[in-house]
Amino acid sequence: GWKSVRLFNTSNSRMTIMPAWVIDRYGSNDVLRFTKNAGFPIINYPNEVVVQVHAAGLNPIDVSMRGGYGAATMAMKRDPLNINQSGSEFPLILGRDMSGVIMECGLDVASAYFKEGDEVWAAIPPWKQGSLAEFVVLSANEVSKKPKCLSHIEAAAVPYVAATAWSALVNTGGLNKDNCAKKRILILGGSGGVGTFSIQMLKAWGAHVTVTCSQNAERLVRGLGVDHVVDYTAGPVEVPLRALEKFDLVLDNVGGDTESWALGLLKPWCGAKYVTLVTPFLCNTDRLGIADGMLQTGVTVASKALKHLSKGVHYRWGMFAPNGLALDDISEMVDAGKIRAVVEEEFTFSQVPQAMLKVEKGHARGKTVVKISSGEDSSE
Repeated sequence: GWKSVRLFNTSNSRMTIMPAWVIDRYGSNDVLRFTKNAGFPIINYPNEVVVQVHAAGLNPIDVSMRGGYGAATMAMKRDPLNINQSGSEFPLILGRDMSGVIMECGLDVASAYFKEGDEVWAAIPPWKQGSLAEFVVLSANEVSKKPKCLSHIEAAAVPYVAATAWSALVNTGGLNKDNCAKKRILILGGSGGVGTFSIQMLKAWGAHVTVTCSQNAERLVRGLGVDHVVDYTAGPVEVPLRALEKFDLVLDNVGGDTESWALGLLKPWCGAKYVTLVTPFLCNTDRLGIADGMLQTGVTVASKALKHLSKGVHYRWGMFAPNGLALDDISEMVDAGKIRAVVEEEFTFSQVPQAMLKVEKGHARGKTVVKISSGEDSSE
């Protein structure tokens, strides 16, 4: 069929394999393996595009997925009818953030939106093969034109945390560019990827932003425009936080016992929301299976939501959702100078295991990015 004929005008030869970092089983960092023979991504649906990856951003979810986090849920997304035997996801390519250049478009991809040679960025859904490879295949609605003012390295630091923050603050939290003025927002864990992005978006929208972070991250978050910083290394943060005026929204990147006290920081009875990004959803489905896991998750969130509604605050779970349209808006904000990429460290393609260890250690000050292929373009 037409799919098997893969002519790239660059080399005029069919490409069937590519270099990539893969895992063949779940486990610690030593399961990562470099191969030159990873299967080349194939367009299976007419709305898909093949992208040459120039840079890949790493996130904590890559470390979690390397260990098997979400495996049951992802298996269901990849193979809803359960046709393949278990383990069919391997060799698995990690990496959720991507900046690169479109190499090929499916038949339904309107040239008005995308064409070969376009520079794009994307957050790759966790059930798809990732960006630690020279090429990746994505739906056109997951892809967005890369901001012109960012290099591929910088651009790869943004999409996954942007899509996560957008999902949490906009879809779940109900915030937007027109309703943030005078709102007081608290971000628990402000110096990582989601934190450093959320600060900038909320400040661009006119909110008042307080964050918790460690003392040595204070300069970074102040430089992003934060109004108030609470240092969690100086003692329990709930003490200084309780002394502050109450908040309209709390975004929790920390989890643990924070919800036992953080909900008390919200303004009661005026639609204030506590949104946590530390959810047991994928853990529950891995432990209990899909149906029971969803049930357990539903029971947990319902009981927590009810308990807190009795105090007049809303309890919600935020989730990553792939969103090309949100990335279009974010791209505009980046090119307008309102949001910048915060890259903590850059690694080469051969250093992927070191990059993963860096993310695994935590204490992020922005993002860890891997340079994949430089292509021929001069903006690198």
